[in-house]
Amino acid sequence: MAKAPGEDIRSQLGHPVLDADGHTLEFGPLLSDYLREDGVADDLAGVFEGMPIFSTRWRDLSPEERVRSRAYRSVWWWHPTQNTRDLATAYLPELLYDRLDELGIDLSIVYPSIGLMFPLVDHDDRRRGSCHSLNRYHAELFKPYADRMLPVAVIPMHTPEEAIAELDHAVGELGFRAVTLAGYVKRDWANGNVPKNGEGPAWLDLIGIDSVYDYDPVWRRCAELGVAPTFHSGSQTLGFRQSNSNYIFNHLGNFAAGAEAICKALFLGGVPRRFPELRFGFMEGGVGWATQLYISLVSYWEKRNVDAIQHYNPAAVDMELLTNLFSQFGKRFAQGDGFDLRNALGIGMTESDEFVDEWAAAEIKTAEDIATLFAEPFYFGCEADDPMVSLAFDTGLEPFGSTLNAMFSSDVSHWDVVDMREILPEAYELVEHGRITTAQFERFTYGNAHRFYTAGNPSFFSGTVMEGTTAT
Repeated sequence: MAKAPGEDIRSQLGHPVLDADGHTLEFGPLLSDYLREDGVADDLAGVFEGMPIFSTRWRDLSPEERVRSRAYRSVWWWHPTQNTRDLATAYLPELLYDRLDELGIDLSIVYPSIGLMFPLVDHDDRRRGSCHSLNRYHAELFKPYADRMLPVAVIPMHTPEEAIAELDHAVGELGFRAVTLAGYVKRDWANGNVPKNGEGPAWLDLIGIDSVYDYDPVWRRCAELGVAPTFHSGSQTLGFRQSNSNYIFNHLGNFAAGAEAICKALFLGGVPRRFPELRFGFMEGGVGWATQLYISLVSYWEKRNVDAIQHYNPAAVDMELLTNLFSQFGKRFAQGDGFDLRNALGIGMTESDEFVDEWAAAEIKTAEDIATLFAEPFYFGCEADDPMVSLAFDTGLEPFGSTLNAMFSSDVSHWDVVDMREILPEAYELVEHGRITTAQFERFTYGNAHRFYTAGNPSFFSGTVMEGTTAT
């Protein structure tokens, strides 16, 4: 019998294939049992009660209600219905386990799907309870297959206390090795609490910077438990992604935008500086945005570090020369005697600005420090068909000859995977088209993710098919 396409590619490689971001679809009736047992809700829809902006409620609203509540257009027709085997695989861990060789994957880190929204629920008890139930559901469902599939726990972040409580439950009690944290929290303007029923004006608390809480205890607990925080909450429903008629408009680029926001917050907030032992993962958004951000951070540093910013200090203006130049070349700008040119140019308004070293929290003293705190601790989940993965390995483009830590992410079980058997072959096209080398492909599909998970927990792969493996 001929090998499946993914199996054929895997047979040609001299290294394992580690999927850093697979998915499973939650089976509503079974998950609802867990929710009822924990007293959270009668069913899955009940978790989002009173939050019409969430996808599970959009279909229940009239066109007028969708406009009035600004309920964003959610995903539709997203199951692989023409491929019944893939449809069943998305729901059934045992079938996915049985097919891993066919897909060319040695081990998969498996994320939830609709459960990724649980940490964003406004209602305190339902948010905490649903995350608790979901983690219990996945822990029990995937336990028989732990040698090749490791589920990911969801962690709410509305307060440091609830985050730590669920970390201790998921990692300490249920045995999860991988976690994903909410990348933002909606707060109301008045007192930093969550807006009632998701209504009213709100700002986004991005956890890493300008938060109403000190989240350092959460990062410290992650380090103590040996888990690497990942972020997978995207940015649908936020800002420019609130169309109530077009799902593609809302979804396109949403993971990249959400990842960039929390990544900037962590970096400029100095979290990697204070917790150098941690690694942070940004899933499903690719590495293109990260390349742009990395380059931009270096550029901003060169122009706005504590020394370079003196080029813009209002006190540095030679007012005599400036006045003479306006007199000589700016006749039409003359305003008569007593005119204050400094104020007219806006310079006077900034003289009283307090100088702020905006790099202080991250303790950036040289441009090279940016490489240490960006290129080393941050990792980026990239889907198999993403040609921009090659940017991560372009040492001529990345500052200081760096490479970025791109990780192969199958996104298996979601609509953008038309045929699960073609995931690895799609990724291997990077090599076939000359965009990356075979050595770089090994780092992409194995080495980077291996280092990501073992940096804080050398025993991460204990008891799996990858136990005892090493990666450079």
